[in-house]
Amino acid sequence: MVDRAALITGGSSGIGLAVARALGQDGYGLTVSARRPDKLEGAAEELRAEGLDVLSHPAQMGDEEELTKLVEAHKERFGRLDVLMNNAGVGIGEPMHELSTKFIDMQLGVNLRSLIMMTRECLPMLREAGEEHQKALIVNTASIAGKAGQAWLSVYSATKAAVIGFSQATQREVAGQGIQVTAFAPGFVDTPMTEFVKQQVAAEEMIQTDDLAEAVRFLLRISPNCVVPEIVFLRPTESQSAGLP
Repeated sequence: MVDRAALITGGSSGIGLAVARALGQDGYGLTVSARRPDKLEGAAEELRAEGLDVLSHPAQMGDEEELTKLVEAHKERFGRLDVLMNNAGVGIGEPMHELSTKFIDMQLGVNLRSLIMMTRECLPMLREAGEEHQKALIVNTASIAGKAGQAWLSVYSATKAAVIGFSQATQREVAGQGIQVTAFAPGFVDTPMTEFVKQQVAAEEMIQTDDLAEAVRFLLRISPNCVVPEIVFLRPTESQSAGLP
């Protein structure tokens, strides 16, 4: 068994993959999950080629049974959980008068419902780690859109605001159990999710995925006496009215 282990959803690219790589380099056993098996396994092979210990387990974030199996697979492989990163997310832009029920349900399911269920399923292992070393960590990927709701991204904004609220509630509930909960609220990050805006904002001018990975490392280095409820990531020219990360 490894000394430390992490489980990361949305781990096949972007922020999730960068965090997985950083934690793997720091000696963590890794479980990465995403909905597309081929893309996920490609990312896992990339990490394994770097000498990292990686389990890839695809899962549809809207399916409770698949999420339960994901957590069980992680436990069977590594026997412990020290870091949970709820990173899977989807953003779909629509004007309010044309909101489609399908996309409302998809965003609520992936961005919020799955995060809540993953937290529920993982808390027993996180509590064990917290009792052992007082530094278990939950990172929930929200968005700057959760800080200031964005036009044409009303449902996405609502889910990400809820992620921040759920993170705060979780921290209060696990206080004294050696678990820290932090919500990340980034602006534009250079990931596949921001391809739509790269004609206006160049990729090299965006927040980099390694910036968020280093933030996770920071959270793991600070003392158990210091709780960081939220980290907002902005570009130098970005205000809190920035759009989808």
